[in-house]
Amino acid sequence: MAEDLTIGEALAGQPEAVVGFLSLGAGIEGTIERVDGELPQSHAVLEYQRLKALFGAYGHTMPVASRKRLEAEIAVLEPQWAAYQEQGDLVTVRVRWDNGFVVDNAHQAILTPL
Repeated sequence: MAEDLTIGEALAGQPEAVVGFLSLGAGIEGTIERVDGELPQSHAVLEYQRLKALFGAYGHTMPVASRKRLEAEIAVLEPQWAAYQEQGDLVTVRVRWDNGFVVDNAHQAILTPL
C-alpha cells in the first residue's frame, strides 16, 4: 500500500454510508484478486513510451536532425498518449490484505507494485 487509507475518507460525500471505521497503514501487503477497467496499451501508446524513453536517455547525444525527427515522431503520438492517460484513472482493484481484510474498487494509485 502506497499511503494510509481510511475507509471513512474513501466514502466522502456519502456520510450516511459509513457504518464503521477501518484504517490500513502504508506498507501492508496483500494479493490483488481482480483488476477492473484496465486499459490495454495500443501500439501507438507503446511506441510513444519507447520513443520518449529513447529521447530521455539519448536525446542529448543525438545529431540535431535525428533529435528533431524523434521529437516530431513523439509529437505525432502525443494525442494517443494523452487519451490513454485520461482513461487510465478508470482502473480499480480488489485486494485481499494479508490480515484478512478485503478492499474492493480501490483506486490503483493507493497501491505500490512490488
